[in-house]
Formats: sequence, C-alpha cells, structure tokens
Amino acid sequence: MSDPVTDPGAEFGAQLWESVVEALTASNSLTPSYLAMARTCHAVDVEGTLVVVVNSKFVKQRLTDRAVSATIKTAVADQIGYDMPIIYTVAPGAKDLEVIISAARAAVHGDSAASGAPVSGTPGVNADAAASSPAASAAPNSPAAPTDSTQAPSSQFKGTIPTPAELKLGHGANDSAAPSAPQQLGLELGQENGLVVPDTQTVVEFSRPEQPKKAPRGKGLNVRPSDVLDDSKLNPRYTFDTYVVGSSNRFAYAASYAVAETPAKTYNPLFIYGGSGLGKTHLLHGIGHYTRAYHKSKVKYVNSEEFVSDFITSVSEGRMDAFKRRYRQVDILLVDDIQFLQDKEQTLEEFFHTFNALYNANKQVVLTSDQPTKALKIDERLRSRFDMGLSTDVQPPDLETRIAILSRRAQADKLDVPPQVLDYIASRISANIRELEGALIRVTAYASINKLPVDLPVAEMVLKDLVSNQDTGNITAALIIGQTADYFGITIEDLSSANRSRTIVTARHIAMYLCRELTDLSLPKIGREFGGRDHTTVMSADKKVRTQMSAQADTYKQVTELTSRIKQAAATPHS
Repeated sequence: MSDPVTDPGAEFGAQLWESVVEALTASNSLTPSYLAMARTCHAVDVEGTLVVVVNSKFVKQRLTDRAVSATIKTAVADQIGYDMPIIYTVAPGAKDLEVIISAARAAVHGDSAASGAPVSGTPGVNADAAASSPAASAAPNSPAAPTDSTQAPSSQFKGTIPTPAELKLGHGANDSAAPSAPQQLGLELGQENGLVVPDTQTVVEFSRPEQPKKAPRGKGLNVRPSDVLDDSKLNPRYTFDTYVVGSSNRFAYAASYAVAETPAKTYNPLFIYGGSGLGKTHLLHGIGHYTRAYHKSKVKYVNSEEFVSDFITSVSEGRMDAFKRRYRQVDILLVDDIQFLQDKEQTLEEFFHTFNALYNANKQVVLTSDQPTKALKIDERLRSRFDMGLSTDVQPPDLETRIAILSRRAQADKLDVPPQVLDYIASRISANIRELEGALIRVTAYASINKLPVDLPVAEMVLKDLVSNQDTGNITAALIIGQTADYFGITIEDLSSANRSRTIVTARHIAMYLCRELTDLSLPKIGREFGGRDHTTVMSADKKVRTQMSAQADTYKQVTELTSRIKQAAATPHS
C-alpha cells in the first residue's frame, strides 16, 4: 500500500468530494440535512471507482436513496466531465487517512474487511458496496437500473461503467448484430457531457473482429471511450470530431485518420512533431478512441515521462515481466513527448525492444515529439525505426483556424460569443491553442461574473495585459509556484505538502492551472512539481479553476492578478 499521505487516489477523491459538496451546496440540490451528512464523508478513487466512506449505516442508507444518489452522481460527473462509478461503504469512526483508504480498497476488492462477499459474477466488487451504488438502489424501471445484477462496476475499470439500460443503444445483450455507426456516435458534435458508451460486455473482449466495422469516411468518434480500462488513459474530449482542421495541421490529421482506419497497414510508425499546445496529443487520443470503437483494438496511451517512471519502478521492484506485458500486449501504442527519453540509455534500450516487438507483431505505434527525428538525441538504430513510417509536423494555426478553434470551443462550452469577439481574440493570441482557449475563458468568465455582455470592449479590456505581455521570457513552474506562494502568503513547501487547508488547496489548484496554461510542461511533470502528485490531480485542478473563474469573482481576480505578476517577473531581467 502506498503512503497514505501521498496516495493519489485519496488525494483525488478528497478534492473531488470537496468540489462536489461545494457544488451541491451552491445549487441547493440537497437539503441541509443531506448536505451535513455528505460533509462527514470521505472519498477515495480506487482504480476508477469513487468509494464514499461513511461513518454509519444510517448515513449510507440516506445517501444511497435513489434520488439523492442520482443527484450526487450527476454532481460528480459535472466536476470531472464523465460518469464515474460510485459505491458507498461503512467505516464507523474512521478518521485516520490510512484507515479510510483501507476501507475504500476493501469495498472495491471484496476484502474480508468489507461488510460482505463479492457480488456473484462480478469479481472485485463488494456486495454491500455494490448494493449501495446508485445503479443498484434505483428502481427497476428507472434509467439507472441495471438489467443484469452482474453489471456492477469492476475494479479494473476507470471511468464510466454504464449499465445496458443507461446506454439506450436499442439492442439486447444477446443481440449479435453490431450497433450501427449512428448508434455508436449517438450525439451531435460538441455535446461532450452526454457521450454514449457501448455495452460493457463489448468492453472486455479485445480480440480483433474478422471484419472490423469501419466508420463512414469523415466521421470521427464523438463518444466516450467504450472500453474505459485504466491502461488507455484517453481523454474523452480529444476525438477526431472535436479536432479543428486547418492548413497548419491538415496533413497530420489526414495521416492520423488513415492510421486509425487501417492500423499497422498505412503508416507505421506515425511520428507527429511540432511545438507545445498545437494539437499533437489531441490527434493521439483521436486515434485511440477511433480504433477502440471501430476495431475493438486494445490501446495504450502513455506520456514518455510516465514510461520512464514505470520502467524505473518495474526494474527496482523486479516486475519487468509485467511491464513488458503492459506495453507489448496491445494493438496500438500511443507515446506522447518521446523527446523526454533522450539521454536515458536504459529506458531507450527497453523502448527499442518494445518497439521491435510491436512492429514485428504487426501492431501500430504512434509517437509525438516537440522536434523532428533528426534532432533527437537518440541511438541511430532507434531513429532509423522512427523514420521507417511517416513523419509529419503540425504548425501554429493560422488566423482562420484560430477563429474556428475558438468557435468550436464556444459551442462545446455553450457560450454565446459574437464573431467580432472571436476575431479579436484570434488576431491577438497566436502562440498556441492552449493560450488561445485560455483567453476565451477569461473574457467569458469576466463577463459572466460582472453580468456584462460578451462584446468587443470587454474583450479588449480583459486581454489588455495578456496581449501586451505575450513575449515575457521563460516562465517556469518554479516561478509560478514562488509567485503563487507569495501572493497567498504561504510557503513554497505548503504547495507541495499534504496540507488541505482551504487557502493552501486553492493556491495549489490555481498554481497547477497556471502551470498548465503558461508553460509547456506535461501533466505528469506538473504533478511532480507539486510533491509528486498524480496527473489526474492536475487535470482535476485545471478543470475546477476553469469552472470557478466563470462563477466566482475571487477566483477570477486571483488568476488574473497572479498571471500579471508571473509575466512581469518573467520579463524582469535578473542580475
């Protein structure tokens, strides 16, 4: 068991539950008595399932009431952007973090410490916990009710594990006919919070179909990943349908789509390179989603920093066989930021053998980098393998593409932004897509908080400092952390500690958000800057701050003032 102080599941669960309770309080979705009970609970993310640890059977009984549990489930989904399985377990008087984590894991894994045996037919799910889940407590005819008692979420899954009734795909469990492409797509473009997922029985089987069903040409994958196993780590927002194509990325998109349609037959490997924040990761995830939906491929996405960390841990713990299985027993391996492997000889050696094993088995490899293969400091034999397939770049988007990106983002977030405002933002921000979307969020958040129309004068006023300080030197995580600590009157050590006081948590979240917006650092690297936190913690913090900026004037002010301080500090020459 990992150190409870730094357990990523405990930290993510605690942050998520705190956000959920805050949201329920603000929206008056629950009565004061139910909110009081919710505040006494603890939550832990155990392999993709949110385990809510309650202190009595009475509290559990009240919170698992069908209407209450459905409200909580919706609030959780609103915070993280996807449906997460939730189970409830009782641990009387549990206040120590280690005890809470143990109770949560026991609930998921059916340990004898939990209150019952595993559910028949569903290994890894405790009967007591499963019975208290929203799906299990729903009425038989309700949308959340499972049609089969064995549909409880398994501990191996991460993300939504829907029941057949929730899916509403119109075919039964015994129907051998594959769902049509419209059934699989399910929703119109941009409805990212209502994504449809195929049947979980399809999820578990990864064998390739003899004649895989292709999507119609030009159709991407506007659905949440069907097989949401932890190994994939695909972002549900990043699909081909949500990717904006322009002259700067057209060839890279076409190559990615071709690979997704015929894996390991068109371009293998596919090497995509370009600057940070230009959409390379989006294309990787798009390939992953598409191939899982239409080829039932087993996909693994990994950032190269995570690959290095996993390799070092596996070597030190003598678990290299398991490591090799994780990366070699897949149909498609997606590796982000391959440049991070430079100068890491042992890791490069292992990746060389991993690449060979996959290539020789006719499996697809897709890589991204911030520089072309010839600029990478890697062994020539590995470089030659990268060059065996297709290498393509993505460039900064032109004005028309930037406008289209902003328009797509505004549609996805249901924001009413006049064309002249989109044109203004796109004409002033050209560094990368991340900063472009960040500018849109700031303008709409300011207008929302101050109850002003989203018009050109507001955009000009909000972006005045941002536009004038685009070239402000090298902004680093250390600079952001130092400025954030000074701004909030705390220490740098506080930001990387396990301290969960409100001020420190707020400061930590904002610092993570600013690291994401103002630097080229990947999610895992940002997490390491904050005491070795998991990348999912960074994702959660980023989403929370973005949401709060539109609803809370204090958060907007803090982010704006801190951004100005950081850019001024970065632009100030140091002696």
